[in-house]
Amino acid sequence: MIKFTFSISHIAKVLILLSLIGLSGYAQKKTSIKPGELWPDNNGNHINAHGGGIIKLKDTYYWYGEEHRKLKDPHYRYVSCYTSKDLMNWTSQGTVLSMKEPDTILRNWVLERPKVFYNKKTNKFVMYMHVDGEIVGQGGDYLYAQVGIAVSDHATGPFTFIKCFRPFGHISRDIGQFIDDDGTAYLIFEDRPSKGFHIARLSGDYMNVEEDVCLIKSPLEGGAIVNYQGLYYAIGSALTGWVPNPNKYATATSLKGPWTEFKDIAPPETNTYNSQSTLLLKVIGDKQTTVVFLADQWKKEAVGDSRYLWMPVHIGDGRLWLPEPRPWSINVRTGDVKFLKKDIVKK
Repeated sequence: MIKFTFSISHIAKVLILLSLIGLSGYAQKKTSIKPGELWPDNNGNHINAHGGGIIKLKDTYYWYGEEHRKLKDPHYRYVSCYTSKDLMNWTSQGTVLSMKEPDTILRNWVLERPKVFYNKKTNKFVMYMHVDGEIVGQGGDYLYAQVGIAVSDHATGPFTFIKCFRPFGHISRDIGQFIDDDGTAYLIFEDRPSKGFHIARLSGDYMNVEEDVCLIKSPLEGGAIVNYQGLYYAIGSALTGWVPNPNKYATATSLKGPWTEFKDIAPPETNTYNSQSTLLLKVIGDKQTTVVFLADQWKKEAVGDSRYLWMPVHIGDGRLWLPEPRPWSINVRTGDVKFLKKDIVKK
């Protein structure tokens, strides 16, 4: 029999070590959002939810996005999900959609900008996505240009692919989501031939588009909308592919328009601080309402390493402005935002 003996000093050392480990874990909890930096999840991995969207259920936020990881099956495309109570600390819920080519005519296909809506009537979670790629027998990419739908009984999946289609028969590229203050859900989709993007109201079960509310005649993608103090603000980026450009915004008193001319949301020479819009997130607190600009800083050759630029915007009276990125924190209960001392943003 092997006997183990421990002295008081050994026990003390163990207790101190355990204490330090606990303190270390606690210290890793994030107290701010740092635009453009690596953003570790609860496992210490950079969050992999690009071109994403966010919904809130009760006190939990759900962030869905494109999952780009090495060692995955090259024939599949993936969507990931993360959850948070405070928008700063995110827990990985893993891959919620694993999907093969949805059509036999597709080659070199992509799944981009997944957005999830929760339907209270059906108690279903409905994911919309941009599905695109080459078409067999035709040259060029991004010819398929359709919307895909997947459904789940749970916010964290798994989601099951249902169908692809062209909304109202129109080509659909970049998509966005908007849920109005009355709970009505809308799909935003770019229509290249029409040189603009559509705002489409979803059907009662969210499984289709029901009304083509408006075509905003401006050649923009990465569309996002927010309703702030009774005025609608729409933003988007120019059609420059992976290369960032000056994102712009317009306003209207109704989703049907008319919409104002588009103006820059940041100094144009910054190219929106090298980012592209994906969502305007409205955080309604008991003290104030904060609108957060969510964007991607794309890395074409290493998409999984792309960074996120999240910043609260100055908004009101028909103006929307994105301040220069710097670390900040938010209290989701009150809606209050605090800016930290500016750091050098690591790329």
